[in-house]
Amino acid sequence: MIELAGLTKRYGDRTAVDDLTFTVRPGIVTGFLGPNGAGKSTTMRMILGLDHPTAGRVRIDGKRYEQLRDPLTYLGALLDAKAVHGGRSAFNHLLCLAQSNGIPRARVGEVLDTVGLTAVARKKAKGFSLGMGQRLGIAGALLGDPRILMFDEPVNGLDPEGIHWIRTLMKSLAAQGRTVFVSSHLMSEMALTADHLVVIGQGRLLADTSMAEFIRTNSRSYVRVRSPQRERLLDVLHGAGITVVETGTGALEVEGGKAEPIGELAAQNGVVLHELSIQQASLEEAFMQLTAESVEYHAHADSPPVPQAWGAGWDKGA
Repeated sequence: MIELAGLTKRYGDRTAVDDLTFTVRPGIVTGFLGPNGAGKSTTMRMILGLDHPTAGRVRIDGKRYEQLRDPLTYLGALLDAKAVHGGRSAFNHLLCLAQSNGIPRARVGEVLDTVGLTAVARKKAKGFSLGMGQRLGIAGALLGDPRILMFDEPVNGLDPEGIHWIRTLMKSLAAQGRTVFVSSHLMSEMALTADHLVVIGQGRLLADTSMAEFIRTNSRSYVRVRSPQRERLLDVLHGAGITVVETGTGALEVEGGKAEPIGELAAQNGVVLHELSIQQASLEEAFMQLTAESVEYHAHADSPPVPQAWGAGWDKGA
């Protein structure tokens, strides 16, 4: 379990993390979301003792990180897959980590096999692709067989098979009763992986709730209805006191309603339906809605295009 209480980090007059309080619990995958510059990486660094908070505290199973003996056996983390000595082989990189934490040498081979790097175990890390580097970082996180795992952008550089693998791995770890805390900007993947969400913006806590509740609270839901007897259906719905939004596509939208009563009402009045479906926003749409005022960096669709190469109309000396 990871517990944050009033966690704050200031750099001069800039507050990167502002009074964060939340708990990452075992047995589920907890997603950590926020726009660029929201303070996610700083928060994760403070959890690992790499940055010291200005105020507040972090506890790992009730202890500060620096109080943990052989910390890789408590908490395994992937924050930066490039943080590897390029001249070391994958095996030797992991062996150094194992020896510093009292982990048996045999465990190195086990995690290399788990992440699919056995065939390149003796190759130097500097020759690894981005995806291979990610796998090596994940192997390092798993090395101590910890009860708590923390991943920052774990699917970065992975191919579709690798993305499916890490998703399955995280769910499996949580199912074993471990604490899994994962940060990602890939909303479609987070929607498939996380059970619970912690969302921050400009260093402040915006949401700490289940995935389903987060989407329900921060998005519009409605029932979409299509019928070849559109006017008749409108009369029936209006007669029942149901507010309907007409769309340019011919469909009707009933805000916040349930599909069953609408279907029963149509059947009772002999109205044929071609569609009766509940529509709800995606995680990405709900996230954008909640964090709209917390985004620090904005791109503008009407900005002039960035030139890809010098050519006609562009003068290097301008």
